Amino acid sequence: MVTTDCLFCRIVAGEIPATLVRETETTLAFRDISPKAPVHVLVIPKEHYVDVAALAQGDPKLMSEVLETAAVVAETEGLLGDGFRLMFNTGAYAGQEVFHVHAHVLGGAPLGPMISI
Repeated sequence: MVTTDCLFCRIVAGEIPATLVRETETTLAFRDISPKAPVHVLVIPKEHYVDVAALAQGDPKLMSEVLETAAVVAETEGLLGDGFRLMFNTGAYAGQEVFHVHAHVLGGAPLGPMISI
């Protein structure tokens, strides 16, 4: 389902440009426009789900495809040796800004502590 007011659905539809890193039949990976690390790639399912909980409950197979794409991105971006962070923000308190589930693949430098409050 494409949600026309969803930024990521519009990227999937080709209405908004993005720097693609990887595309599969069901997923899309592209560079974050405001990177928080030297490598910062977003991995999304092409189908709209609001967050990772909705995706995991609604389509576990698609959830695994998102994780598989994230792993391939980490490998092709050269992050496996030193490590990387894979992060899903879920809800406003967690900092989710776009309400289309997306994984952040972060790496390329030491990332510091997990949480800073």
